[in-house]
Amino acid sequence: MIWPMVIWFLFMIWFFATGGYFMFRKFLKAMPKADGKSELDWQDYYISQTRHLWTEEQKQLLDELVAPVPKLFRDVAKQSIAGKIGELAVKEGAEEMREDLIIRGYIMATPKRDQKWLIQTLQRKRIDLAPYRELLGG
Repeated sequence: MIWPMVIWFLFMIWFFATGGYFMFRKFLKAMPKADGKSELDWQDYYISQTRHLWTEEQKQLLDELVAPVPKLFRDVAKQSIAGKIGELAVKEGAEEMREDLIIRGYIMATPKRDQKWLIQTLQRKRIDLAPYRELLGG
């Protein structure tokens, strides 16, 4: 009778530690930086500044790129990636959202280990990877 309780106890510790880790990461992103704005504030700013530049086709591309992210985290990942794409668009003074901005923003916003899906998707869509090799690390 003691072993099921031990297993349950260990499971609960793992469960709370995982949740705490993600909550702490979110807390750190919400902390103001030297300029008085947090990463989340800047992310929201860039999204609001570039919202009108997105077409339905480009939104579908972004949806396709974040498809491998578990559904529970997909909206957060999508918002984070859209924020990075928006930052690139604002800094470059883009008049319209372009495919290269979406791809570069995705690469910059995601860890290297998660970029396999991007490469597969771009190859399936017959998009040349050459301009992005440096960002992809190879």
